[in-house]
Amino acid sequence: MNAVNPVPLSVLDLSPVSEGSSVPEALRNTLDLARHVEAWGYTRYWVAEHHFVAVASSAPDVLIGAIAAATHTIRVGAAAVQLGHNTAIGVVESFGTLDALYPGRIDLGLGRSGQRRAEALAGAAAPEPAPRATEIRDGLIIPPPFSAAKLLSSSRLAASFGVLQQPGAESPDFSRQVEDILAFLNGTYTTPDGIDLHAGPGEGADLELWVFGSSAGPSAELAGRLGLPFGANYHVSPGTTVEAVEAYRAAFRPSSILSEPYVVVSADAVVADDDTTARELASTYGHWTHSIRVGRGAIPYPNPDTTPPLTAEERTLVDDRIVTQFVGSPSTVAERLDTLRRVTDADELVVTSVTHGHEDRLRSYELLAHEWGLARVRAA
Repeated sequence: MNAVNPVPLSVLDLSPVSEGSSVPEALRNTLDLARHVEAWGYTRYWVAEHHFVAVASSAPDVLIGAIAAATHTIRVGAAAVQLGHNTAIGVVESFGTLDALYPGRIDLGLGRSGQRRAEALAGAAAPEPAPRATEIRDGLIIPPPFSAAKLLSSSRLAASFGVLQQPGAESPDFSRQVEDILAFLNGTYTTPDGIDLHAGPGEGADLELWVFGSSAGPSAELAGRLGLPFGANYHVSPGTTVEAVEAYRAAFRPSSILSEPYVVVSADAVVADDDTTARELASTYGHWTHSIRVGRGAIPYPNPDTTPPLTAEERTLVDDRIVTQFVGSPSTVAERLDTLRRVTDADELVVTSVTHGHEDRLRSYELLAHEWGLARVRAA
């Protein structure tokens, strides 16, 4: 492609722990990657909150502070803080502190955690997604939606939810929490009995607030109704991303934050000098995804040199994620990313790239930056 493209590129880093590696090394790799992608012209560097798995981003506010300190201009944030086990004031104060230290550079992404969905499934048969064949829409693969019912009912996930909350606590209403966060930031929060409370740090913070969602559900509607930017997760739920974006735009109402909808869409990508090498680097992505979907949580990212292929049954469970991962040479991946941008009409794309070797991950982002035409990228 090698031309300036119409939308920015950003980075979503899960701080993956590779097989044979460690959490400290994963965190050092995150800081190293952040410094590099800033130099290569990426717009944002986001981390995701996950717990009890082989990723090192379980404390996003702490990690964001370290990344912001290691860089100079790139925006840094969470994609997303899981509100099911955080209080509105706790989130505002921690991110308000980050803004005070790194003004104008911090993004606060908000997402649902799995507790509410798991609670809704308890004691009831979960509705299965309506049968649907894989669709190719203007070149973009839209697979059938994946049912997370079995995953959400796993005993391991229930145990993790129990540890992440105080005993007897209930997951708060997501919409109410987002509205409370806005009120604390704006200085307009009032308790039900009429007492004004003010967050310091937090009130007046120059944070960019986002809502993330995977379907045409409450998150997309809330982001639109409140006039907030919306993040759609093609890398997690490729079968429902397009309808999520459509639902957000249908619900959008102009606000003091946005006059028009603003959408970022995520994609999982592995770029190498040629298609064959990229496919080899990405060959254990299905194993990693399979560990998540069977309820084990993300395992240490497998080494392609020593990992046997997936069985046919294992492949079936994760095929939607494998066929929607963007793998190949710079031109191959850039073309597929541009298709994603065109079909979703995304204002920005955020790329997550996971490989066993850190140098391969660096190379993936560097090659893509050069091919996409990012302004500050140096020649590959």
